Amino acid sequence: MNKIGLEIIGLSYSQTQSGAYALVLGEKDGKRRIPIIIGGFEAQAIAIELENMTPSRPLTHDLFKTFASTFEIIIKEIIIYNLVEGIFFAKLVCEQNGKTVEIDARTSDSIALAVRFNCPVSTYEFILSSAGIVLEDDNADIGEDELSSQEVTELIEEDPDDVAKKSISDLELMLDEAIRNEDYERASLLRDEINKRKSN
Repeated sequence: MNKIGLEIIGLSYSQTQSGAYALVLGEKDGKRRIPIIIGGFEAQAIAIELENMTPSRPLTHDLFKTFASTFEIIIKEIIIYNLVEGIFFAKLVCEQNGKTVEIDARTSDSIALAVRFNCPVSTYEFILSSAGIVLEDDNADIGEDELSSQEVTELIEEDPDDVAKKSISDLELMLDEAIRNEDYERASLLRDEINKRKSN
């Protein structure tokens, strides 16, 4: 299977889960985004490295990097290789003395290590197809049969949490609006609901 390169697009506080964050990965040569909910510790570890901050004492991921470097272990690549019931699975592709070993890891830990080792992150098409949110052209005109941005906002605000009562077309409009507002966490929930309905 061909791998597709990913990059970190953003990291934001979760509006629905206390202490959780939404890590958004984007397709390097495309418009699809993958929102992943991660814990506060992992979010802190990623943010510290992205901002080039140096903590007074090494964090767990810093310790791992020092340990690996001391024994000449290099992380060559992070691969998000599977998605099961909303949970992403990742692995570290490591190399030592010419020998390559793959190690299973949580996606959040893998990304925290990727930014420290400055190694590429990739995934497969089937994961982007099922979990990816397409970032549409912001300048696209609104067609006659589409709701205006204000009308979609009113639709969301009317009953934001009870998606069970919404039609698929309403959910798709809400998804488009969530993407335009860069609310990737909500977009992820709406996408899952749409996919669940279409598979039934």
